[in-house]
Amino acid sequence: MDTLLILDFGSQTTQLIARRIRDLGVYARIIPGDSSLDGQIDEDTRGLVLSGSPYSVYEPDSPRPDPALLSLGLPVLGICYGVQRLIHDQGGTVAALPKREFGRAAVHTLAPSPLLDGLPDGFISWMSHGDTVRSLAPGYRIVATTENELPAVIVHEDQPIYGLQFHPEVTHSEHGERLLENFALRICGARKQWNVETYLQNIREETLRTVGDKRVLLLTSGGVDSTVVAALLLATLPADQVHLMYIDSGLMRKNESEEVAELLGRLGARHLHVIDASDRFLDVLKGISDPEEKRRVIGDMFIHVQEQEINRLSIQNSYLAQGTLYTDMIESGKGVGKKADVIKSHHNVRSPLVEEKRKRGLLLEPLAELYKDEVRRLGERLGLARDTVWRHPFPGPGLAVRILGEVTREKVRILQNADAIYIEELKKRDLYDQIWQAFSVMLPLRSVGVAGDIRRYGFVLALRAVVSRDGMTADVYPFPTLDLVEISSRITNEIPEIGRVVYDVSSKPPATIEWE
Repeated sequence: MDTLLILDFGSQTTQLIARRIRDLGVYARIIPGDSSLDGQIDEDTRGLVLSGSPYSVYEPDSPRPDPALLSLGLPVLGICYGVQRLIHDQGGTVAALPKREFGRAAVHTLAPSPLLDGLPDGFISWMSHGDTVRSLAPGYRIVATTENELPAVIVHEDQPIYGLQFHPEVTHSEHGERLLENFALRICGARKQWNVETYLQNIREETLRTVGDKRVLLLTSGGVDSTVVAALLLATLPADQVHLMYIDSGLMRKNESEEVAELLGRLGARHLHVIDASDRFLDVLKGISDPEEKRRVIGDMFIHVQEQEINRLSIQNSYLAQGTLYTDMIESGKGVGKKADVIKSHHNVRSPLVEEKRKRGLLLEPLAELYKDEVRRLGERLGLARDTVWRHPFPGPGLAVRILGEVTREKVRILQNADAIYIEELKKRDLYDQIWQAFSVMLPLRSVGVAGDIRRYGFVLALRAVVSRDGMTADVYPFPTLDLVEISSRITNEIPEIGRVVYDVSSKPPATIEWE
């Protein structure tokens, strides 16, 4: 199968590059950016892409690609750090900017290039860098600049080597897919041989090969990711090998436990275990306000409860399956290689107990290379209902990371009721399907208000709603003001503990979608 090889230097959007290329129908594979290319290049390799990085090329410990990549005769595309690495390593100069270039910027074409075929002059790109190319390496020229007159597109005169100072992989870049298509299909000559059907076939074969006749236990929340994994396992393995376990942490949305149990039952599983552990989770969270500590203790408690139940049910030595996505992996610093920063820990990625399962080779994460929209397409292919597949994402730690500060049973009850009203209103107004993710956050402060003639201090509730394609970038949903006013009014009228409602208008980046 024709393949593009992506060298990952720790960028938060490396997997997006692979995603965009796979969306074109071309298979893309990611390897650590500083690994040897010996044995990585085969007859199916059509080109290489160098990712961005949190590092600067002039830092002593910055990751460097195998020098052999320039002698392979394959087309090369460097993105952000990738182009700076190419220029720096071949005798050019890269230096820090006095002011970071971040966000949208127009790109103006100076000379034609096959990489820019079909792209209009002045198209909008997405910048995210603090360095720039100050002087070119021999043989290179600039074919496009930004509105700030900084290099945007650099090409080699004689070799198929191209560089972009912006990120075509993020949705904010106009014509980014066309640019990657120019590189993958036209410059590299790769054929369209990749699709969801192929991925499903590959992952089922890999699951059968890995699991054999051992039992598999899936910790499921009933959300999109774990439900797709449940459907995948049940479509791949004999039903007697698959155990589904739902642990009620007491941190779920209103009525969610009952809905999850019904949903999992409809999947046809023969072994469904529902455990009420709400008291244990709420007890262990007492006095904890730090979000990373919350995630750690919740992750440990999930595994602790799961191990207790495994022993009780006599299903030891089974594989542990999870609905981990690549967004979880890269935000937790678990991208390909060792150069990724930790944005926030996910309990299903960085928990010491999960790490131990991974070391023992008893962890199955069939979605760990996918993003949310790919998971949804996979779920549709597996025959799941639309309302299941397109349900808004929900964090593994549940409402604990939507209650800022200490988590108490009373705060959980208040947030459950408020969030239920919010989601109900979105569905009633036909807004739910227009939004990628919507939820409520309880802030750790109270605000003065009045109820009739009585002065009172109530909790402040923040509403969040974003539109996104894959969760790596997101824009705030532009609510009509009247909708926000009416939703806020209903929440404060029906939930007396909440005295004020605010709307979060932050995009990602710089914010993340969740608050903790």
